[in-house]
Amino acid sequence: MNLRTIRTHLRGAAALALLPLLALTACGSGDTGGAVAVGAQGSPAPTDDPVAAVRKVDSVAALLPADVRKAGTLRVGSSIGFPPGAYYPNGTDKAPAGQDIDLADAVAKVLGVKLERQDASFETILPALGSGKYDFGTGNFGVTSERLKTIDFVTYVNDGQGFAVKKGNTALKSKVTDLTELCGLTIGTGAGTTFEATLTAQKGVCAEAGKKPYDVKVYSENAATLTALQQGRIDVIMSTINGLRYQAAQPAAQTTFLGEFHRLDVGFAFKKASPLTRAFQAAVNELIKNGTYAKILAKWGTSASAIDASRINPPEHR
Repeated sequence: MNLRTIRTHLRGAAALALLPLLALTACGSGDTGGAVAVGAQGSPAPTDDPVAAVRKVDSVAALLPADVRKAGTLRVGSSIGFPPGAYYPNGTDKAPAGQDIDLADAVAKVLGVKLERQDASFETILPALGSGKYDFGTGNFGVTSERLKTIDFVTYVNDGQGFAVKKGNTALKSKVTDLTELCGLTIGTGAGTTFEATLTAQKGVCAEAGKKPYDVKVYSENAATLTALQQGRIDVIMSTINGLRYQAAQPAAQTTFLGEFHRLDVGFAFKKASPLTRAFQAAVNELIKNGTYAKILAKWGTSASAIDASRINPPEHR
C-alpha cells in the first residue's frame, strides 16, 4: 500500500511555493496527488516527541543477528511523501517527520541500533530489498498476497485503500463501495502501489456491468497527481485511507475523502526469510505494551489504525 499509503517525492519548500499557483487554477485533493499533499506538506509537524523516552530493551535486542548487534546500524529505504506517514515539514534539507518515521525510530531505540535512512521512491524500495541495498523499507506498504511471495512483513498499523475527489465534485457518492461506481471516470494513483494493482486487476468490471470502462492514470510524483485532479484531467484519486483523511482535514487541500474501500495491514518490509523480522515484531509489541505506540498514533491522528499486536506475514484482508 502507502496502504500512501506510493511513490511520493514531495518537496516541502517547492510544495509551499506551488500552493498559491494551484489556488489560481483549481482546488483539489488526493493522497497520491500533488497539490493536496503540497498544502499538507507545508504544515508544521506536531511538537510532542513520544520517541524521546524510548530505551533499549535487552531481551528484544538479543533477537537481532549477532552481526547486526555488532554493527549497530540498519539501513532503511524510506518513501518520504505525505503526512501523516512520512513527509518533509521543513524542506528536504531538514529531517523528515510522520508516523512511519516515529515508529521506525522507536523500534530502532528498542533494538539499540541506529538507522541510516535513505530517501527512495516508493516503487523502488521493495525490489531493492532482495539485492541487499536496504535492510528494511518503510512507505505505508500494504500486505498483499502478491507481495508476500517475495517480501516479508512485520505489521504496525491497519490502513488500506480509499478515494478522494476535488471538493464540490458530486459525480460520486459519499463512499465508494464498488469499483463499478468509477466506470467512465479517470482515476489517478501512484506507481507501484496496491491501488494501481487493484485498479488494473479489476478493470473488466465495467464491461461486465455494461458500462464504459474507467481509465487509470499512474503518476510517480504526488504533485503531478494532485495537479491533474485540480486541473480536471482526473476525476478521483485512489490512495491510503489515513493519507486521504489527513489531507481532507487541511483547509488548503480542498478535497473530500470518500471513505474506506479496502483495509490492509501495513508493515515494515524485508527481503524474504530475513533474520530481522522476529526482532522487529518483538520491538513493535514492546512499544504497544509500554504505551509509546498509542502515543505515536495519537500524535499523528491515526489511532483508528491501531493494532493489538504485530504479526509476521499475516494473510491479506479479504
